[in-house]
Amino acid sequence: MAEPQHKPGAPWRAVAAMFALNGALFGLWASRIPAFVDRHGIEPGALGLVLFAMAAGAILSFPIAGGLSDKMGAARATRRIALVYMVTLWLLPLAPNVWMLAAALALFGSAHGGMDVTMNAWAAEVESRAGRPVMSSLHAMWSLGAGLGAALGWGSVQIGLAPGPQFWGLGLALGAAAMWLAAIAWESTRHHGGPAFAFPRGILLLVGLVAFGSAIGEGAMADWSAVFLTRVAGATEAQAALGYAAYSAAMVAMRLAGDRVVLWFGPVRAVRTGGLLAAAGALVALTLATPATAILGFMVMGLGYAVVMPLAFGRAARDPNLSAGRAIASVATLGYGGVLIGPPVIGAVAAAFSLPAGFGLIALLALGIAALAGVLAPPQATVPVGRAEA
Repeated sequence: MAEPQHKPGAPWRAVAAMFALNGALFGLWASRIPAFVDRHGIEPGALGLVLFAMAAGAILSFPIAGGLSDKMGAARATRRIALVYMVTLWLLPLAPNVWMLAAALALFGSAHGGMDVTMNAWAAEVESRAGRPVMSSLHAMWSLGAGLGAALGWGSVQIGLAPGPQFWGLGLALGAAAMWLAAIAWESTRHHGGPAFAFPRGILLLVGLVAFGSAIGEGAMADWSAVFLTRVAGATEAQAALGYAAYSAAMVAMRLAGDRVVLWFGPVRAVRTGGLLAAAGALVALTLATPATAILGFMVMGLGYAVVMPLAFGRAARDPNLSAGRAIASVATLGYGGVLIGPPVIGAVAAAFSLPAGFGLIALLALGIAALAGVLAPPQATVPVGRAEA
């Protein structure tokens, strides 16, 4: 039977809605962390452990989500995990103590991470059918969704809305809108059998290392950019708050333009240039070390890192030796590992040597991304990808 013709852009909008929802629900939670800290009397050290429960839940979910994506189909798995993700958000305000909050966050993190795997697998299918790059713009939708969620969280604080009503009301509204946009006829190719979890090997291991280097840089920017600005660049607290905002804005702008950049230059040259830009931005911040030049350096880093992770996931999905779900899960494990260990590693280097030395490590890892960019070249053969329902 002939495949139905989707309206132009419908598959992209469907996956974009899932990326935006994933980011928005995360943004809703992240924006209200202080409320949970106050409610449960969580000290800074304990907060790190509570947040680690969320990250651990995400990492543990990756192989499960990869298997579901292969057996159920990436599109169907994404939509079902999205519903679970909404429910886990609603559970957070119900936690009566810090231990139950950690358990609820582990569930929230597992749904967040599992959906990350399946929606990237679905995105790779849409990209393959479209015959042009779309992965970067979809990751931009995640960033925009996270910003929307954070903005809604800020607005809720301003009007005195507690996290419970905020999560239940806004979570339902955002989820309903996203699920409506994602409800298109799309059936993914399914894969049965294979290991429950496959650690990346060969070329895919190198792809994972590219994601790892990018994730360390991104995690370090989130946790250390403001500290760098105040302690190294001599910025005021108000100026320091602009550092990560400038970095994030540059990343979103590049991701929105990233698909065209990849179309023009190809994934290898785009990632190589991105790695060099990220290294250059870190070196500008290090060597000039004034508030203005450091913020400029952070913006250059945002431009550099923007396309790396989307292209790493895209290459994983096309691996000829592993199904898309499991390949993305394996690369995501290394990527999230970078997010987890990046900030502590930078802290350890800063304690042993200096904070500039920690940012020097970020520059070296960015150069490593540039050196390994060749592994992002399209493979000679690919696993089958999605098709519209007949």
